[in-house]
Amino acid sequence: MVMNATANNASVPAEYFERMFAASDDPWAFRTRWYEQRKRDLTLATLPLQRYQRVFEPACANGVLSALLAERCDALVCMDLSADAVRLARTRLEGFPDAEVIQGHLPGDWPGGEFDLIVLSEVAYYLAPDDFSAVIDRCVASLSPGGSLLACHWLHPIDECPMDGRQVHAMLAEQLPLHRAVRHEEADFLLELWCVQPCAIDLDEEAL
Repeated sequence: MVMNATANNASVPAEYFERMFAASDDPWAFRTRWYEQRKRDLTLATLPLQRYQRVFEPACANGVLSALLAERCDALVCMDLSADAVRLARTRLEGFPDAEVIQGHLPGDWPGGEFDLIVLSEVAYYLAPDDFSAVIDRCVASLSPGGSLLACHWLHPIDECPMDGRQVHAMLAEQLPLHRAVRHEEADFLLELWCVQPCAIDLDEEAL
């Protein structure tokens, strides 16, 4: 359902997400909607490397995408503002001992260390522009020399959100000092991949 954005310059508070998860353990129907499944498939297919060393996924929600990312990396750090989301994601990732789920907010609780991949999936429009600008800076500072940033966002206005998806990706294009390797746009969402170095598929010559 398309909702109207409000003239709100503050990031969406934790109470918004607590209400969402109080009503359902899958408030955005990640597990059941074909739209969500297909978008996840496209997200994973966009990644140029088969496997990553360390991945960060802020706003992991109930961990549906997180579990798929965990299969593609040696270590995964997930974070969410909602205590219920953290609990659900931890349960979903129990089979991945190198996956960590922490509770925190952006940009203040950014985890330390370098990441080979940062995934911003359906998160940035919940942030005020100033907060998202700080998140972009933290992404750049946290990426490894061969790292990548993947961003995917719904393009329609969302009630209570200070930005929409186009504004989010316009900020990324303006502020990221990275190489854009992929831009995939549909009627409902925009998916982009940015790399510290020019990206290419990691070909296994022995398999050719």
